Amino acid sequence: MILRIWHGWTLPENADTYEALLKTEIFPAILAKQVRGFRRIELLRRPLGDEVEFVTIMSFDSIEAVKAFAGEDHEAAYVPAKARQVLARFDARSQHYEIRERRAAADEAASPAGADEA
Repeated sequence: MILRIWHGWTLPENADTYEALLKTEIFPAILAKQVRGFRRIELLRRPLGDEVEFVTIMSFDSIEAVKAFAGEDHEAAYVPAKARQVLARFDARSQHYEIRERRAAADEAASPAGADEA
């Protein structure tokens, strides 16, 4: 499993607008591509004084699946024009990490299938 991690920052007054853009336009467009080997995308948000940081984490089966999504220059960030209008700054390149091990707490392993997907 490969995780594609990217960071972007907004001014506090643009944070809700950016989050809504991700949820209503950007994430649905990514899902609509139906890239084989793409598993999920997660959104993280935290206030940082005079900025709000966003992190997206995309999960793929392999680096080949990442390349199918992003192209041969697979580290190049995907930042649509609408997002650039409300971001104060962002990573020009995404980072990719191979998951080497994953362990779940005993109570999480017993949860119903898909419970952590909500």
